[in-house]
Formats: sequence, C-alpha cells, structure tokens
Amino acid sequence: MKRLFLAICISITTLCQAQQKPTELDKSPLDISYWPANYPILKMSGKAKDVPIARVLYSRPQKNNRPIFGAIIKYNEIWRLGANEATEIEFFKAVKINGKQVAKGRYTLYCLPTDNKWTIIINKDNYCWGNFVYDVKKDVLRSTITLDKTSEAVEAMTMYFEETKNGANLIIMWDDTKGTLPISL
Repeated sequence: MKRLFLAICISITTLCQAQQKPTELDKSPLDISYWPANYPILKMSGKAKDVPIARVLYSRPQKNNRPIFGAIIKYNEIWRLGANEATEIEFFKAVKINGKQVAKGRYTLYCLPTDNKWTIIINKDNYCWGNFVYDVKKDVLRSTITLDKTSEAVEAMTMYFEETKNGANLIIMWDDTKGTLPISL
C-alpha cells in the first residue's frame, strides 16, 4: 500500500512538473536605475562609500512605431510612468523636490501628462498594478516639469539619474519627449 501511494505521489509530481512552463518574455522588461549611477557595480567593487541616494524601478514599454503621447498615453489622465506595475522610486535619504522635503522611503511614481508639461506625482500607496487603484489622498508631492523634444525617437521608455551640482535630475525619455525632475539633498 505504501509503495502504491509513493508511486502515485511520484507520478502526480512528475506530471505537474512536466506541465510547468516558464513565463514568456515580457514585452516591457523591468529596469532599475540608481543615483549614483551604476551603484551595484560600485558596491561590488568596494567603491561605494554609502548607501545609494535613490533608485527607480520601472517597466520599459516600447514605441513599436506607435504614436505615444496624446494617443497611447492620454493627456490629462494618470499614467503609471511605465508599464505593468506602477513605477516605484525609493529614496535612501531624505531629498527635496521643488523645495519640498520627501522623507526617506519607497513611493509610487505617477505622471499626469499634457502636451507641453507633466505633473510628476509621488504617492505613498506602494505595490500597485498600473494606475487602477491610484488614490490622490495618498499623494506626498506633485511637481510640474517642462518637456524637451529629443532629436531622435527613444524606442524603449528610459529613466535614469543624471548628477548635477546640487543633486541629480531624474531623466524620463520616450518617443521624442524628455522630462527632467530635479532632486536635491
């Protein structure tokens, strides 16, 4: 009886494992950008003196010859600033954005786009899928940024930190649009 039970368990386990398949390649892969740039490499090589100041975790949607702003990304509607899960930004130290203090912590990053400016929204409701449960009452900060046009279209939405004299700019680029969010310590 024990052998029969063992044989049945092994058969069921084998059958279940044989049916499992890996997930498909995501069309909007996850990416992470750090301030300072390349922080994980600095850390592994012993050159990081402290924890990073910030990092942004986001999925990178592709342009794929589609019109983006004013089309896929609707003007005057909340956008998760990427694809899939809402974009997250983590500050490992307190920072200032538009002169307003933002405490150390992990936040969700949204955008309210228009044709000539974006309102960047830092919200304390984490681990959200998209912008389907966005709650304005959990906003920590809203900051309006102007936009620049790029000379070439950016295929995959890109975010990175660019160090400045007083801190860093979070650069957000996609299609022919570039937004810059100044951040200081």
